[in-house]
Amino acid sequence: MPKTSGEIPAEQLEAFDRLIAGNKEIERKGKTMPYTSFNGHMFSHLDKTGSMGLRLAPEDRDAFIERYNTKIFEQHGRQMKEYVTVPNSLLLDTDKLLPYLNKSLAYIKSLKPKPVKKPK
Repeated sequence: MPKTSGEIPAEQLEAFDRLIAGNKEIERKGKTMPYTSFNGHMFSHLDKTGSMGLRLAPEDRDAFIERYNTKIFEQHGRQMKEYVTVPNSLLLDTDKLLPYLNKSLAYIKSLKPKPVKKPK
């Protein structure tokens, strides 16, 4: 099915949803730009091209980059230093990617929660 301008490719979106469904603690957020977050910290997302960024602890990030021959995730021309670019083949293999999503969640849980902004 052809995609219209600005839509995330269906195959990547479906894979992201399957991945998120693999951990009952995680809820997918975002209608047009899907992402996950915990305690105010985003830890995974899909960009408009269907490329996935995953936030990992430094030691996991380095190992992931080496193992999958990938790089730091870039969005809008800037590097997102704590995020790795998930290769498309790995995104589509949700069973293989799920342990990394779980590591990402564990890393985020170790961070201090972001303060909630109170409405004025």
